[in-house]
Amino acid sequence: MANKTFQLETLTCPSCAAKIETVLKKMKGVKEVEVLFSSSRTKVSFDEEVTNQDEIKKTIEDLGYDVLGVK
Repeated sequence: MANKTFQLETLTCPSCAAKIETVLKKMKGVKEVEVLFSSSRTKVSFDEEVTNQDEIKKTIEDLGYDVLGVK
């Protein structure tokens, strides 16, 4: 199980955070998602045998949000 924090571009509304959270929770291998609107960060726990941080990053970017970094 891996835990990563994705730093996003500034989120402009709470519905943006909810949209990201909803889509990531539906991804195979993703166990937990927490989107922090105030700091524009997304914390994700996922099974590395099923998905990886690049797939998660691409999913976020496909929704129209830039990922500035991953820790």
